[in-house]
Amino acid sequence: MGFRPFVYRLAKIHRLGGSVRNGQHGVVIDAEGDREALARFLDDLWSTAPSVGRLRRITTTWTSPDGHGEEFRIDPSSGEGDPALFPAPDLPVCVACLAEMFDAGDRRHAYPFLNCTACGPRYTILRALPYDRERTSMASFSMCPRCREEYEDMEDRRFHAEPTACPTCGPRLALLDAAGRALPVADPLEETVAALRAGRIVAVKGLGGYHLACDATASEVVSQLRRRKARDAKPLAVMVGTLEAARRLCVISDAEATLLQSPARPIVLMARRPFGVGQGVADEVAPRLRHLGLMLPYTPLQHLLFGRIDFPLVMTSGNRRDEPIAFEDGDAVDRLSGIADLFLTHNRPIQVRCDDSVARCIDGVPLLLRRARGYVPLAISLTHEAVQPILACGGELKSVFGLVRGRDVFLSQHLGDLGDERAYRGWMEAIDHFQRLLALTPRVVAHDLHPGYRSTAYAQRLDGVRLVPVQHHHAHIASCLADNGIDGRVIGVSWDGTGYGTDGHVWGGEFLLADLEGFERAGSFREVTMPGGEAAVREPWRMAAALLQAAYGEAMHELDLAFVRRLDRAAWRLLSRAVEQGVNAPLTSSVGRLFDAVASLLNLRDHVDFEAQAAMELEALAEPEADRVYAVGLHEKDRGL
Repeated sequence: MGFRPFVYRLAKIHRLGGSVRNGQHGVVIDAEGDREALARFLDDLWSTAPSVGRLRRITTTWTSPDGHGEEFRIDPSSGEGDPALFPAPDLPVCVACLAEMFDAGDRRHAYPFLNCTACGPRYTILRALPYDRERTSMASFSMCPRCREEYEDMEDRRFHAEPTACPTCGPRLALLDAAGRALPVADPLEETVAALRAGRIVAVKGLGGYHLACDATASEVVSQLRRRKARDAKPLAVMVGTLEAARRLCVISDAEATLLQSPARPIVLMARRPFGVGQGVADEVAPRLRHLGLMLPYTPLQHLLFGRIDFPLVMTSGNRRDEPIAFEDGDAVDRLSGIADLFLTHNRPIQVRCDDSVARCIDGVPLLLRRARGYVPLAISLTHEAVQPILACGGELKSVFGLVRGRDVFLSQHLGDLGDERAYRGWMEAIDHFQRLLALTPRVVAHDLHPGYRSTAYAQRLDGVRLVPVQHHHAHIASCLADNGIDGRVIGVSWDGTGYGTDGHVWGGEFLLADLEGFERAGSFREVTMPGGEAAVREPWRMAAALLQAAYGEAMHELDLAFVRRLDRAAWRLLSRAVEQGVNAPLTSSVGRLFDAVASLLNLRDHVDFEAQAAMELEALAEPEADRVYAVGLHEKDRGL
């Protein structure tokens, strides 16, 4: 975030001597001079620090001066001290760099890897701390004399910009065919633009992995991407060049516009504008949904792309169904060669995979749905200090782990569903990467209560640690308490698809009296069976039939419902018999399964292609009537509801 250059300039303004350097325990500043000047310097540290980073705390020690006079310097980084430093997240290209890139007279004209202290890659190029060029993916790129001159000039905005580069000395683009063979083209970017215009699918190497890009307005092209990727219906993210282009596709509030243009540059879910056939993006981008996930360009390469095309692009994660995003070049070719027609790549390695973040505004307040690029690895402050380092393993689906040091919790990027072997390996690699960066060895490991989760098995294999099993829905509520800095007891409402309960049942519609240390289950939705277990998640009609049977018994078959008329009674009879015998029929209080059942009863969806599909389509149908409420009956049971 250019903090050392900022300190250097600030010291010069206040005519102080001394030095600044990166250390394991943070940025170390030795400053000497007039006491009043030092006081003003400290005030300005707090009030004028770069907005792209967060100054968490300053520890001050007063000593006798060493006789530096007014000489101030940036010293080499030190690995000494207690580890407490952590890097900034990746940052979008800044206005000044964009102006250079589009200036035909500038030496970095059309260069897709320019950056400065205010922008560019951080987390995804870092191999180790402290953050210096030799510990990043840029270590193999030696600066040319002109870049070196800028790097050492305190008046230049690239003063100590670690990833700085230019066409002479920095990374370069390359275009590969579907088999990963380099194509002898003069301008890889121009060839990519031509391919996109021709309806081809291109794998584009980004900050934290590969995207699969194609024309978002062409129905057949989007359908082809879905077929190749085996992603039948899950919505696809779309990138547009400007906020004005985004407004042509979605109804965008001021809060949503701010979020779209924020330093994190997340995918933002927003209400689609109504269009006729052939207008806007293809229906296949987000079938049967009222919202569209849009994002703006955040890398120089993406801005260059949209400088040459005038249509929105699908920009979805470069992976096959349920797999993690590809980020290593060889692996990307192996996994995406059957999907992409071309690869637009480069020779700057990505050190760690990191998907795009996903967010939505609710009543004008941003809500993160997937915390990844742009937010990770920023720490969240806790109200209590951890006595020992903690690893919190997270859940099995949409997995995120956390490492706790003192009052700081460092959450990983979204790492996918651990049921996939690649995702599980990536999750373990990410834990190792975080532990190396933080120089942290956990002494306490928290894991989900579910005995069958891979994250639980991983925790139980660790030696020399204290294990703390945590109930899934208590973890949801505790995370809300931590997010809001609340320390007391609350009534927590936790609704989701699944979570292992203390009674061994599948919870998911919970009312808990909880604090950070424990909880009491005060109430839940009425439990019903899940006929066929996990099959009921993939086939919502099973939950619909189970709920009707629970409410009406055999009289359900006399109900005047389209669902009852289309129900395969023979199949249901077999399932009912298995349920009566307790075969593969766990009890659940899950609200997610309730939403699935209602979607099936309304003939929206009897089978799902991805998790929460039925609920999302139900939400899209219900949104015009969002102000209506339902009467709910309360029943007391075992001192609860």
